[in-house]
Amino acid sequence: MTSEPLQPVPAPGRRTVVAAVGATGLAVALTACGSDNGSSDSSSSNTQAGANASGGSSASSGSGGGTALAKTADIPAGGGKIFKDQGVVVTQPTAGTYKAFSSKCTHQGCAVSEISNGVIICPCHKSEFSVTDGSVKKGPATQPLPAEKITVSGDSITLA
Repeated sequence: MTSEPLQPVPAPGRRTVVAAVGATGLAVALTACGSDNGSSDSSSSNTQAGANASGGSSASSGSGGGTALAKTADIPAGGGKIFKDQGVVVTQPTAGTYKAFSSKCTHQGCAVSEISNGVIICPCHKSEFSVTDGSVKKGPATQPLPAEKITVSGDSITLA
């Protein structure tokens, strides 16, 4: 056995540690602000969202049904109402036509908070979505609000 003197292992310098932490923070910030995909799917998602939304009086009769949301009189024409507990927005783009969309913004998942002048507004980054079909009217969101299924029977609106 040879006895060699123990040499301390050099630790990384303070500047190296600070630079590494800064680079990690920058990477996280850029990832959070980036888009998860291109807007090339937008038109197909848009068409699907419009096709899935229920318009006017629905022909389906509830067999035990879903969650009762509101009376038709509670949803203003050209506007809508947000149901936070159910995670849904019900709109009436034109008199007698009712649509429903997820209340979760497609940009970063914030809950939409307001409906004004024919648009559904997200408070986080001010994305705006159409009350007619959930399509993006103003970014940063690039995807429409997903359609939700509702049933209109008489004056009752029910989440299917």
